[in-house]
Amino acid sequence: MSALERLNKLLASEARAELMRCCGSSRWADGMVRARPFQDAEHLFAEAAWLWKQTGPEDWREAFTHHPRIGDVSQLRAKFAATANWSSQEQGGVSGADEAVLQGLAEGNAEYEKRFGFIFLVCATGKSAAEMLGLLRARLDNAPDEELRIAAEEQAKITRIRLEKLLAS
Repeated sequence: MSALERLNKLLASEARAELMRCCGSSRWADGMVRARPFQDAEHLFAEAAWLWKQTGPEDWREAFTHHPRIGDVSQLRAKFAATANWSSQEQGGVSGADEAVLQGLAEGNAEYEKRFGFIFLVCATGKSAAEMLGLLRARLDNAPDEELRIAAEEQAKITRIRLEKLLAS
C-alpha cells in the first residue's frame, strides 16, 4: 500500500496527526482530513495549497509554533520530537556553521521574535546557516504585516516539502 493510500484510509484522528506533522495549523489539518480521499500526489498538493490560502494570521501563528528556532538543535530534539528528523534535515545547513554565524542566528532570532511576536520562519532546505542569517537580518526591516505574510509563504513551502516526505515514507 502506498503512503497516499495509507493516508486516505487512516482514521480521521490519525490522519490529522500525520498532517499536523506537515503543517501545525489545526484549521488546515482539519480541512485536509475532510478533503480525503486524495486521488494522487498532485491532488494532495493542490488541496494543501488551496486550504492554506483559506487560512489567516491566527492559523499562521499557530503553525509557526510547531517549528524550532533556526539553529536551535536542543529545542529541536526536546520539543519537536514528532518532526525532529524532518526539521533536522531541513536545517542541515546549520550543522558545521561557525560559532559567529550560530551566535548571529541566536541573537537574530531573539530580535526577530521581539519585533514580530513569532519565530523567524524560513524554508531552510538547501540553505546554509550564513544564507539563513542573511535572510533573517534582511527581514528584520519588514513591516509586521508584510513579515507575517512572508512567513506564511515560507510555511507553505515547508508544508509542501513535508507532504512530499510523508508520501515518501
